[in-house]
Amino acid sequence: MLTQRQEHVLCEVVDRYLATGQPVASRAIAADPELGCGPSTVRNELALLEEHGLLAHPHTSAGRVPTDAGQRYVVDLLLAPGDRPTRAPGDRLTRLAPAPRLELSLVRREVEEAMRATTEALAEVTNLLAVVSAPPLQAATVRHIEVLALQPQVVMVVIITSTGGVSKTLVTFDRPVDPGLIGWAGEYLNERLCGVDLGSRILPQRLLDSALDTTERSFVEQLAPAFREEPASEALQTLYVEGASHLLSAGQLGDATEINELMSLLERRVALLTVLREALAAPDVYVRIGEENEMPAMRSLAMVGAGYGLGPRRLGAVSVIGPVRMDYPGAIATVREAARELSRFVEDTYAER
Repeated sequence: MLTQRQEHVLCEVVDRYLATGQPVASRAIAADPELGCGPSTVRNELALLEEHGLLAHPHTSAGRVPTDAGQRYVVDLLLAPGDRPTRAPGDRLTRLAPAPRLELSLVRREVEEAMRATTEALAEVTNLLAVVSAPPLQAATVRHIEVLALQPQVVMVVIITSTGGVSKTLVTFDRPVDPGLIGWAGEYLNERLCGVDLGSRILPQRLLDSALDTTERSFVEQLAPAFREEPASEALQTLYVEGASHLLSAGQLGDATEINELMSLLERRVALLTVLREALAAPDVYVRIGEENEMPAMRSLAMVGAGYGLGPRRLGAVSVIGPVRMDYPGAIATVREAARELSRFVEDTYAER
């Protein structure tokens, strides 16, 4: 635990470093009238913070820069329950101001449009890379079903969901299938299953009607795996990504290593989903700074994310990714607000199903 003065000094260093990207000299900290102490005391506090691993001294004659642990300490202050403190670049720790509302107009939009609007707004507001995952296929209801003959003995079942997701399953039979049976199956399945949750226990019960004859029942039973089997989770979620150009054009990623690692991450969709899945388990906003990230491609980056959904049921996550030297108060407030907006949206959407 740090003293109040040490926290003040640490936050000053973090603020000034975020604003300039340059080491912060002790004389700049000592000039703060709120500290009420002399330059020698400030130098002593800086040395103690360096011993704690919260600050680093790049060169003997240079000032201090915050380490990942130092940035983490300040972020933990931001995420503390109750009256959370926050700051803006150039300002010392102050009281949390209301997060700027994202003008998304999400209510009653299609999910795909809502996800895209959220991602674009996040990238625009934070000037960082924004990544949003749509609700998984199991969280949706069946909107429409197509049963199609690809070959005389091969039938494809296409499921279109309320979230815009599409699932395709191929079923192979021992002998050619009657086209009339295929047409009947499409009408029957739409009548029985439209509006039913893909992940609900009632779906298997709705598949088979007691009035079906032997041929119909046998055919539907062979199509049943299209509704029972859950594809790999990576195939179930759509990712929306915006803002890579912001980071590059603004020069926020000045190091070639950071740029290469970010580009590598964007090319690996499964890796991005893995990162977002970690945010789903967090009770509030999830923050990982530099070396705190388990994924090597994220070790020189920072991530702020939050889950959204129906009450305790998380359906997806919103996040921003950028340099370790990012505006954490702004990112935390904006991500938290975006998650709230999407939670309201999905509550309205799923309540109407």
